[in-house]
Amino acid sequence: MSTRAAARYAKAMLEVSLEKGNIDVINNDMILISQSISQTKDLRDFLVNPIVKDQVKLNALLEVFASVNEGTKELFKLLCANSRFDLLFTISKEFQAQYDLYKGIENVTVTTAMPLDAALEAKVLEKVNSIAPGKKAKITNVVDESILGGFILKVGDIQYNASLANQLQVLKRQLTN
Repeated sequence: MSTRAAARYAKAMLEVSLEKGNIDVINNDMILISQSISQTKDLRDFLVNPIVKDQVKLNALLEVFASVNEGTKELFKLLCANSRFDLLFTISKEFQAQYDLYKGIENVTVTTAMPLDAALEAKVLEKVNSIAPGKKAKITNVVDESILGGFILKVGDIQYNASLANQLQVLKRQLTN
C-alpha cells in the first residue's frame, strides 16, 4: 500500500517538475535525499518515529536539506500535512525510477569479481546496446568475488551470465549427466 502511495507522490512530483522545467534539479534533490536517508540510520529512524511530531520532522528536513529546490520543500510540506514522512525514501527512489524512464535511461547492473575497468565497461556498453538499442545506460557495478571472473549483466528483466562460476556450474552439470 505504501509503495503505491509513494509512486503516486513521485508521479505528481515528476509532472509538476516537467511543468516547471526543473526535472533535473528535482532528480538531483531526490538522489541527495535517498542517499542521505540510506546512509544515516538516525535520519531513517527519525522520519518513521511516530512519537516525533510532523512539524518537528518538517522543520528538521527544511534545515537538513536547506539547499534543495522549492518544489522539493513543497513535497516536505505535503508529507507533513498528510503525516507521510515514512514514505520519503520510497518516494525519492520511485521518482528516480520514473525520471530514468522518462529520460530513456536503462539501469544496468554489472556484477564482477573485481571493480570494472575501462575495457570491460566498453564490452558491457556494447552488450547493453544490443539488448536495449537507443537507450542510455546507467551502469552500477557490484563487486562479488564469488563469481570468480567474467561478469553478470542485468538489463531490466534480462540477465546475461558470463561469469566463470556459471560456466563451471554448466560444465559440472554436463559432466554429471
